Amino acid sequence: MQPGIHPDYRQVVFHDTSVDEYFIIGSTLKTDRTIEWKDGKTYPYYTLDVSSASHPFYTGKQKVVQSDGRVAQFNKRFGFTSKGSK
Repeated sequence: MQPGIHPDYRQVVFHDTSVDEYFIIGSTLKTDRTIEWKDGKTYPYYTLDVSSASHPFYTGKQKVVQSDGRVAQFNKRFGFTSKGSK
């Protein structure tokens, strides 16, 4: 690696404000804010609106609408009945 061209990789505390969850992840994110963590160390701090702790897909609260299969959708769209006639 060439020296001086890569951003600093460090531990950053992310705060998901929608569910008030904190987590530490390695990141190159630039931020001027800091926070003291549970271990007594001071880390860079960044707030988020959505993370895996609050996003419906990752929390399992996403609503999935079950729809007809492709053949049924085709038949409904083009007016075919179950016997195959219009």
